[in-house]
Amino acid sequence: MRPRLVPILLLALAGCAAPSVPASAQDVDTAGLLHDLEVLAADSMSGRAAGTDGGRMARDYLVTRLRAMGFEPAQDTFAVMRRDGEVEGVNVRVALDGTVHPDRTIVVTAHYDHLGVREGEIYNGADDNASGTAGLLALAADFASRPPDHSILLVFTDAEEGGLQGARHFVSAPPVPLDAVILNVNLDMVAHSDAELWVTGTFPWPALRPVVEAVEPVPPVTLLFGHDTPDDEGADNWIMASDHGPFHAEGIPFLYFGVADHPDYHRPSDDVDTIDPAFFRAAVETVGRVLRAADGALAGERPAG
Repeated sequence: MRPRLVPILLLALAGCAAPSVPASAQDVDTAGLLHDLEVLAADSMSGRAAGTDGGRMARDYLVTRLRAMGFEPAQDTFAVMRRDGEVEGVNVRVALDGTVHPDRTIVVTAHYDHLGVREGEIYNGADDNASGTAGLLALAADFASRPPDHSILLVFTDAEEGGLQGARHFVSAPPVPLDAVILNVNLDMVAHSDAELWVTGTFPWPALRPVVEAVEPVPPVTLLFGHDTPDDEGADNWIMASDHGPFHAEGIPFLYFGVADHPDYHRPSDDVDTIDPAFFRAAVETVGRVLRAADGALAGERPAG
């Protein structure tokens, strides 16, 4: 997420029992959320780089968790270009049919890959982006228990690091027509803070602002708007900084949720013990509230830009 000028076992799935499914995103299963984060950010995952055994292990865990919720995940493969050659990337997705607008889709994304192992050090990426991935699992559980108005496509993308390649593949070969996609909601780094969660996308898509403003954030979260205006330059502009970028480039409105860069960003120290559990839970619950509000407010139409 957000490239900038900074230095950049095998896990037995049977030993990682699937946490219970929460009844609502308003009441996230904190123990389950943290369990998913800990599994995905464990040393045994070797940093989850695209095309590696660690990436495959993370993907297997996602599939296992989603099946436990009653989904049958689909997997989309694509070529990932790296400096050392080409490897295979895999997006994992599940779909839920809408009860009111089944022909209109909200796509919710989080990338599960990270930087892997570099110079002998494991980059576990607890915040970037095991946090968003675990959060998306919690949202999947919520929608499994309370079906949405619009169809929902939950996409765990691969190869975000190094060019948003999983999201670019999605929009180039979408499983649903792009003109049926009315919104993208993207989670990338939602755990490493004690209060502030940024929402980006309401400046280029102003009709989304009142939808977000009507939502009461879950304490201790404070929602901040920005990083999407003409005054935001370079690394301060997040419009193309994560997987929402390719959606925006296709004219699809987006809301991106994430925390500000922190000292552990893209470093081996981005570990589970740097996460604030209370903030993490509240951030995921807040995103769930916004997502539910958008699902109810959009009424089958893309918001105006």
